[in-house]
Amino acid sequence: MYWKRLLEKTIADTEKSFPAIVITGPRQSGKSTILKNYFLKRNAAFINLDDPNLRILLKDDPLSYLKSVTKPVIIDEIQYMPELASYIKILIDENRKPGQWFITGSQQFSVMRNISESLAGRAAILSLPTFQLRERRDVKNLGSYLLSSTYPEVAVNKKINSDIWYSSYIQTYLERDLRALMNVENLRDFENFMRLLAGLTSQELNYSSISSRLGISVPTVKRWISVLEASYIIFILPPYYKNFGKRIIKSPKVYFYDVGLVNYLVGIKDPDFLLKGPMSGAIFETAVISDIIKNEYSKGIKPEIYFWRSQSGIEIDLIMPIRGIYHPFEIKLSSTIKPGFYKNLNYWIELSKQKNVKGYLITNCQKDVPLPSNIENIYWKDV
Repeated sequence: MYWKRLLEKTIADTEKSFPAIVITGPRQSGKSTILKNYFLKRNAAFINLDDPNLRILLKDDPLSYLKSVTKPVIIDEIQYMPELASYIKILIDENRKPGQWFITGSQQFSVMRNISESLAGRAAILSLPTFQLRERRDVKNLGSYLLSSTYPEVAVNKKINSDIWYSSYIQTYLERDLRALMNVENLRDFENFMRLLAGLTSQELNYSSISSRLGISVPTVKRWISVLEASYIIFILPPYYKNFGKRIIKSPKVYFYDVGLVNYLVGIKDPDFLLKGPMSGAIFETAVISDIIKNEYSKGIKPEIYFWRSQSGIEIDLIMPIRGIYHPFEIKLSSTIKPGFYKNLNYWIELSKQKNVKGYLITNCQKDVPLPSNIENIYWKDV
């Protein structure tokens, strides 16, 4: 069963202008599936570079092979042969007709380095993370939103044992992708590192604290963070500090793209325990901000979002530009709205000295609650 992805519209728009479209994202996010579905009513050649026999065939004479294949062509998992980008560049320069090359890659480091060098100005670079809320049919209530997986295979097929799936996914990632990205001597240390980060989702990154807790160096922590970012496992939310002086926190915050993975890594399996447990707010914030980021990616836009916290402890969960104006967001797992929820929003609005700024609450409240004119509540399902 295929669930329509919002990125399809962006693919349709960009293929009118660019000879090549590159789609990056984590393993199992649906990159191959979206392109196969996109070409259901049109013929397209398909080259699967996960096949070692095909890679051997291509190595003999890649230029002739690529030139002879029917266009449009889908080249799947280009990270296995990133050198193909230079040959694709040659063929694009010979024929710049839009919509000829559709390329997927799971590892952002190797893919983007070669694409940026070889296909600059010739390729549209798009990202396909795991499902966002607007793409899902399996979310019935808040519990299912926060506990279930956003990976398509697990979300679509409820017969899959999610614990076994995540265990296999992590082992595949550690044994296959991680070794390709960098040399990690002890994979168990890295898995423990992932579990620790899952418990810290939506919190500020303290590299020294992580280093001492795991017995690894700070440079190693930073390197491993970068690898998880490149693999679309986590994303880093930077602090906003434009024109606000020096008395603010400048450490970034860490989030996971998939709350199902967070729950697996920290051992949460029951929705009631999740909603009443100590990590409920952090997981809700992670799910909401992840959805906002994924929505930006679906439009072909690199997300520009921040958080803000003063040294005195005043915090805004999310700062996001809307039509050139930076608006603050507070994310609260509550079905009732209290005045204290938007106190910080008003503080930041005054501090920012912008005109026409609104503050937004994202909550579990569906009721029409009277609020100040510059504050708006958004029910989580409507994010």
